[in-house]
Amino acid sequence: MSRVSVRRLTSAVQRSSRTFLAKPSVANRVFLTRTFTTHQSHTNSHGRSRNGKALAGLALGSAIVYATCLKDKAEASNAVNYDAVRKAIADKLDNINYDDGSYGPVLVRLAWHAAGTYDKVSRTGGSNGGTIRFHPESSHGANAGLKVARDLLEPIKKQFPGISYADLYTLAGVVAIEELGGPKIPWRAGRSDAVDGKSCPPDGRLPDASKAQDHVRQIFGRMGFNDQEIVALLGAHSLGRCHADRSGFEGPWTNAPTTFSNEYYRVLIEEKWVPRPPQKGKPFQFEDAKTKTLMMLPADIAFIQDPEFKKYVEIYAKDGERFRKDFAAAFSKLLELGCKFPEKSWWSKIFG
Repeated sequence: MSRVSVRRLTSAVQRSSRTFLAKPSVANRVFLTRTFTTHQSHTNSHGRSRNGKALAGLALGSAIVYATCLKDKAEASNAVNYDAVRKAIADKLDNINYDDGSYGPVLVRLAWHAAGTYDKVSRTGGSNGGTIRFHPESSHGANAGLKVARDLLEPIKKQFPGISYADLYTLAGVVAIEELGGPKIPWRAGRSDAVDGKSCPPDGRLPDASKAQDHVRQIFGRMGFNDQEIVALLGAHSLGRCHADRSGFEGPWTNAPTTFSNEYYRVLIEEKWVPRPPQKGKPFQFEDAKTKTLMMLPADIAFIQDPEFKKYVEIYAKDGERFRKDFAAAFSKLLELGCKFPEKSWWSKIFG
């Protein structure tokens, strides 16, 4: 191969690498192949040796590897330090002036409500898109009070602009559960953000706390959960409380609303629950007969009235480790409903 051909080939490698880096599509790989085929033909037309073909093939492979490496390096330079994000979230949790001293429960609720709108039939809703920050979804009755959680996370979004709102909201729920004593929740990044509220799911996809087991099964079944997973997910009621100015219901489910445990199931089974005396303008709920300081929603009571639900309530009331394991799996599944995560390039898979 002549020096002129080598220079032309080198120039082509550089141009092709830049093109491949900018758009590593099938079309660009075809472009690379055609580029080097042209140079091979040019070389052969002058009767050059087969070494030219080998050199061209080597250059083609080198160009692709080089471009892929550069692309991975560019992506890495823009990568989010998720350990730092986790720490930033954890540092925000404690506040003696909010509820029971922690923002953790409201962050769990944000993650739950962001993801719990998924419909497996239409494949709409879910955490991907982070649409819960847009109207009309942000204004749905079930999401009342979640502005507190979104506002709390906004400085973290500014500190780590590379993280999507969809990832931030779900990760915040995961960190809150873990920091409040819960299990390690499998979580991965890769959700994207919608640019407006056009893809917001319709109102009514989240559970109505005033309804019974048929409604609960319909809501969770739409997302693809079975009875065991439904009962496991409701264990999140070990955290937080209801607020009269949000849902209308009021009070905590347990005496330790900032500690993740199986206490919710224990008190649901062991305490005697009676209707709270009617209060003007407030919805019907239950209270414990002994202290009248704890509450249960009609949907909670449905879990001990329905035999299939109740058997899992009893299992989790007795076996805290089983509950932690099952909750982690179900909550991770919830947060990934409807999400398509990007795959690593073959270079990253091989070399990391």
